[in-house]
Amino acid sequence: MLKETPALFDREAGWRRPVGDRSLSDVHASIAVPRGRGPWRKFLSFLGPGYLVAVGYMDPGNWATSLAGGAKYGYTLLFVALLSNFMAIVLQALSVRLAIATGRDLAQACRDAWSVPVSFVLWVLAELAIVATDLAEVIGTAIGLNLLFGLPIEIGVVITALDVFLVLYLQSKGFRWIEAFIITLLGVIAACFLVQIVLANPDWSGVASGFIPRPEIVTEPGMLYLALGILGATVMPHNLYLHTGIVQTRAYGDSVDEKREAIRYASIDSTVALMFALTINASILILAAATFHSAGMFHIEELDEAQALLMPLLGAAIAPVLFAVALIACGLNSTVTATMAGQIVMEGFLRIRLAPWMRRLITRGIAIVPAAIVAVLYGESGTAKLLIFSQVILSLQLPFAVIPLVLFAADRRKMGALVAPRWMTVLAAVIAATIVVLNAKLVWDFVIG
Repeated sequence: MLKETPALFDREAGWRRPVGDRSLSDVHASIAVPRGRGPWRKFLSFLGPGYLVAVGYMDPGNWATSLAGGAKYGYTLLFVALLSNFMAIVLQALSVRLAIATGRDLAQACRDAWSVPVSFVLWVLAELAIVATDLAEVIGTAIGLNLLFGLPIEIGVVITALDVFLVLYLQSKGFRWIEAFIITLLGVIAACFLVQIVLANPDWSGVASGFIPRPEIVTEPGMLYLALGILGATVMPHNLYLHTGIVQTRAYGDSVDEKREAIRYASIDSTVALMFALTINASILILAAATFHSAGMFHIEELDEAQALLMPLLGAAIAPVLFAVALIACGLNSTVTATMAGQIVMEGFLRIRLAPWMRRLITRGIAIVPAAIVAVLYGESGTAKLLIFSQVILSLQLPFAVIPLVLFAADRRKMGALVAPRWMTVLAAVIAATIVVLNAKLVWDFVIG
């Protein structure tokens, strides 16, 4: 399955193997890019993948870390959300460039560039990241269903497993249907938080000061732990794999000029989408700071506890309902995109070719089974700690996706004329180094207690 093929070594391009099966082959280049039309029409044809990626930046795991951070430290960690979003914009732009320039997703690039043992280790780590992602999404969605409809957590977990059939149905209608579904739910989430923020009436001067960096974010272990949780919930490993796959659903052409144009439009799409994600992430933290921290409730971590306290604090019966609706929408969106990321990772690293429904069933099963077991065992108690821990695990996995991405995008042999500009490479390298250093600091703090 991961057998070496030295005869296919391409010395000129720096790849051990040539381009193989296309990423997400059943929808590859399925969306036409208009030729000879204005820039607005072309941009609209690229609109969509960025919002699928943005979903991963506002999943239920992010809710837990942002709620805990806002309740305990007020608006202080808003800077971390802003910094994380900036990192995400740079890394997703590199993902777009890699995919369009080489015709490979990140998993395929790792497989085609490096030896079998290295590829195998990276595949295992990528799968662990997806399991951690699903742990947050399954628990979050199940809690949302419990809050809104009173369903037991166990039943909610089973319902979340059915999203694979939703993906199959939507993709059978065309990839644009998946994008429309995701963007619609994002609109629902934004509307829910807009109403809650208006009701919370936060201290806007405090909000503004929260975007200013402070040294205690790094020096205080508890704050660093939550900061890394926010980082892990924002810059997520599976999103780098996901973006390199779904951007290839556009039929942008094969010439260097066409690819350069595609990189520009796809990067604009992801940047705008991620700025939207920042407003959602900041809204969660601002809501927690304005309601819980200002009321002296510094240890709000459980999502159900937060929802129950919103009505007495905000004085509106609709607030907890909107909280639960937005949580369900976030969880459903995230499970759909995580399923697709799992497919990209499995096909890219292992070169497994199965029928679309079988591929998704296997990738979903690998991710959701351990997540479901944990969710059922823990039930409603301790879910916030599990959610935050899952986001820290994602942060620890980040270097193993970010470093290969930066190396590939900076390699002129592999990227050709579309190699990343020097300034972008330097910036991405600084981001990768920052992630590694912060993770080392977290591990050191954990070891010394």
